[in-house]
Amino acid sequence: MDDGCVISLDNVSIGYQKNKPLIEGLNLRVNSGEIIAIVGPSGIGKTTLLRTIAGLVPPLKGGLKVCSQTNPASPPRGELGYIPQRLGLVRHASVHHNVMLGALAGHCSPWLPFSFDARKSAHKAIQKMGLEEKRRSLVRRLSGGQQRRVATARTLAQKPSLILADEFLGELDEETMLIVMDAVISYVDEKNAALLVVEHDIQRARKMADRLLLMKNGKLVPYVESLEPVEEE
Repeated sequence: MDDGCVISLDNVSIGYQKNKPLIEGLNLRVNSGEIIAIVGPSGIGKTTLLRTIAGLVPPLKGGLKVCSQTNPASPPRGELGYIPQRLGLVRHASVHHNVMLGALAGHCSPWLPFSFDARKSAHKAIQKMGLEEKRRSLVRRLSGGQQRRVATARTLAQKPSLILADEFLGELDEETMLIVMDAVISYVDEKNAALLVVEHDIQRARKMADRLLLMKNGKLVPYVESLEPVEEE
């Protein structure tokens, strides 16, 4: 990335209606190797912000640069990994198939759909998420927590330089949550990637993030303990 910056927002407004922006005048810079958590009450635009950065929702105003592209409709192939709240898994396909979709997005050209590197990355990601015994299971037969691990494995197998994660630790018990969190943090450290995560649990956010930002009243500001408690979703 140019000078290590993977996300740059300059006076950006986001939302779905120009006359009713959810957030205005947003400035944010995320560098390679950084983990930033966004906290705040539900329904105020945290997910919309991630979707805007991912290129799924166009910004209403301002300059947005992601993975070296300005106002991208979609990021460069394989550069951005996105774990949405609804996961976006192929429910009637196997765990292995879903994780391979991520691996193929990051490792090979369309005419080389079964590269050795992609298979290796998928296998490693499935291992890290503790899903080896479920690799041939259909996603629709898994628990909600197991499906979240599949979505995380799919993203790790892609080997992106930027991960956007929306409540990706939800529905996980404490032990599994720590395993998944450690795997993602290790990936960021090893690959000098960046992670921008929406997280309602302040304690979890504090464990994983270098910086905590609070979204409130249409603004994104540094989180400080003196501010009123964040409502859980």
